[in-house]
Amino acid sequence: MKRLLVVAASALALAGPAMAQSGGQSGPQGAPRVDVAAANRTEAAIPPPVMSETRHTGVFGGQRIAYRAIAGETYLKDKEGKPLAAMVSYSYIKEGPTDPNRPVTFLWNGGPGSGSLWLHMGAFGPKRVVVPSDARDDGAAPFPIIDNVDSLLDVTDIVFIDPIGTGFSRALGKTDPADYWGVTKDAKSIAEFIRLWLNEHGRWNAPKFIGGESYGTTRSAAVINELEGSYTDVSINGILLISSILDFSLAADAQGNELGFVTTLPSMAAAAWYHDKVPNKPATVEEFVAEARAWAIGPYASALLKGNALPADERATILQQLSRYTGISQTYLSNANLRLSPGRFYKELLRDRGLTIGRLDARYTGVDYDNAGDRPDNDPSFYGIDGAYTAAINAWAREGLKYSPDVVYSSIGGTRNWDWNLPTAGRGGAEYLNVAPYIGRALRENSGLRVWVGQGYYDFATPFFGAEYSLNRPGFPTDGRIEWHYYHSGHMMYVRDDDLKKLSNDIRTFIRAR
Repeated sequence: MKRLLVVAASALALAGPAMAQSGGQSGPQGAPRVDVAAANRTEAAIPPPVMSETRHTGVFGGQRIAYRAIAGETYLKDKEGKPLAAMVSYSYIKEGPTDPNRPVTFLWNGGPGSGSLWLHMGAFGPKRVVVPSDARDDGAAPFPIIDNVDSLLDVTDIVFIDPIGTGFSRALGKTDPADYWGVTKDAKSIAEFIRLWLNEHGRWNAPKFIGGESYGTTRSAAVINELEGSYTDVSINGILLISSILDFSLAADAQGNELGFVTTLPSMAAAAWYHDKVPNKPATVEEFVAEARAWAIGPYASALLKGNALPADERATILQQLSRYTGISQTYLSNANLRLSPGRFYKELLRDRGLTIGRLDARYTGVDYDNAGDRPDNDPSFYGIDGAYTAAINAWAREGLKYSPDVVYSSIGGTRNWDWNLPTAGRGGAEYLNVAPYIGRALRENSGLRVWVGQGYYDFATPFFGAEYSLNRPGFPTDGRIEWHYYHSGHMMYVRDDDLKKLSNDIRTFIRAR
């Protein structure tokens, strides 16, 4: 993986001669002459990968660390060595002689179609953008970008990866980017990048951690399957699952699918508790969600499974309890057949105040065009932070890291027509995606692997009870190698200052305990 520092002028110089050549000439006896310029034109249009290396110092975890920052492209190639795609990464490596015991951690976000800016500029990178900790909107630029004392650079080198179609990463030449847009296709490309990075930096025998947020946890499961499920085995020490979604049947708001209502109920209880919609509420959210968990998996699940056979007296009892846990009126819940979808909950919980609540983080509130709809117009917990993060990654990459490609950074939404099927999917792929078994298999076959799980109580994109359900199935060892951590925020728990510190310390402890 040869890395070159190039500038725009050199790229033009490479392309220029080929563009100047003429074609269409004939050889002796009028035989067609091979137009070498035309044949090479596509290749000549792809310059060498651009890479910027800068040096910095910072205080992380109470230690002053000097580090190299390497931002730029790694080319993914076909068997003939032709570049197919440029995967952009940001590597932060401690200066000095290589310590064989120092870990390296590979991180990404989710979507699919999201760049790594959220974890990079919000949680673990050496710089972070400051947004309101109390679930208020981020407003407009300039946004404070500060030294991140909670970065993990004191305990691990860190590589943030933008999958193809996200961030600055892109397909090259005539390559169809859809070749990388799918659960397995995407995971293969990330696994290929990791192997190339280990080659380039001589870190094959270093402790290795991988991790992601949201769909990034799905990606993590698929990536470990590619790394450890092949003959070129890359053994991983730990997986970081931040706001997990592994079994997509839990997120399917489909008629007849009762499981999602059960696993979402404790999150609704947490949101109702936070917004003071619970009469005589317990002192802590932990106490209330523990109660809601037990009720959801017991009486509530039983009632839903009985369907139309549910006796009237039992229905009345369930209705009363469901209203208490959700803060929604019994009349509304009865009309919804005891099945409250998250979208309706966001709109209904604070309708009496003229407010909606967030999907990513139910602490956030918003105001819709009108108060009469069934679902909110938008997610206040996303539009409340996205401007700050987009500004931060562009400012840090282009100005701080001196890496400024002539393309737009795609924060989210850069992929489409995602292939959700697994190679093992039956019935022509007509089944819910579930990658949790990949992690179960990895744990069974790698005794040194551990799993760290972090969930926000107010996250509806990836509810905490759904994560618990997914990782508590047959096939998972029960030897204590999965550990759980909870936060008083939502999907991006690091937007709350206290939770950022807790998140950083929790993961730092996990890495040190390898």
